[in-house]
Amino acid sequence: MRRTHRGGHRRMKTTGKAWLIGAGPGDPELLTLKAVRALGECDVLFVDDLANPAVLAHARYDARRIAVGKRAGCRSTPQEFIERSMVHEARSGLTVGRVKGGDPFVFGRGGEEMLALRAAGIEVEIASGVTAGCAVPAALGIPVTHRDVARSVTFVTAHTRDGEAPDYAALARVGGTLVFYMGLGALDEISAGLVAGGLPGTTPACVVSQGTLPRQASVVSPLDRIALDAKGLPGPALIVVGDVVNLANRGQGRNISEIGVRVEISRYFYPDPDFDRRRA
Repeated sequence: MRRTHRGGHRRMKTTGKAWLIGAGPGDPELLTLKAVRALGECDVLFVDDLANPAVLAHARYDARRIAVGKRAGCRSTPQEFIERSMVHEARSGLTVGRVKGGDPFVFGRGGEEMLALRAAGIEVEIASGVTAGCAVPAALGIPVTHRDVARSVTFVTAHTRDGEAPDYAALARVGGTLVFYMGLGALDEISAGLVAGGLPGTTPACVVSQGTLPRQASVVSPLDRIALDAKGLPGPALIVVGDVVNLANRGQGRNISEIGVRVEISRYFYPDPDFDRRRA
């Protein structure tokens, strides 16, 4: 928006604002009401590769949509370019939205973007999202905490800037539930590191691929077998380690497959009945 002073000799550009929008773990029904409102306000949207495109149904029809993919093993849009582009659009008077899978502040680099925007004098508002670390296990009936089983949960990223591995011995000592984001490619290292750090090899572990989406797939195995049993599972995936994994099957009054959630030892579950035929 441009405002003209009374004399008409000077023109002043009004700075826009930016939204950091959490799109949730995948299921569009897990999108928050605040995220819906934010999407409807934005003139331009920078959309993360892990955000379900279905959430963009809440965006304005005339909003520009710019794909800024960031996925392991694929070509990624440089973070600095994303930040510069958001600042440029906001300085031109537009309302900018950064749409991210999960929650912007849980391994989503939302903190970096917030600081870059603030440093440029841009107002920033956050629409928090449902993080995969809670919602994806819940889709299998796995609570990340339980009074009798786990009183703490630790979120860990297996993907760091410098490639440094987590301190597996410290994670093994902390107890409770461990949830690893972006760890499928490092599953061998994660499981071996935790066992070497002191966790029993029999500790229950679960890998969930494409969680909360129709093609969700999961594998449950002991920690010392999970890397072997989950081999070939497609990403993106979340890894859950701890006794809470055993709760997925407990107390079911009917066959789990009847309600669309099934966890089996060392087996895949594909809700899509044609998956195996297409994969063959």
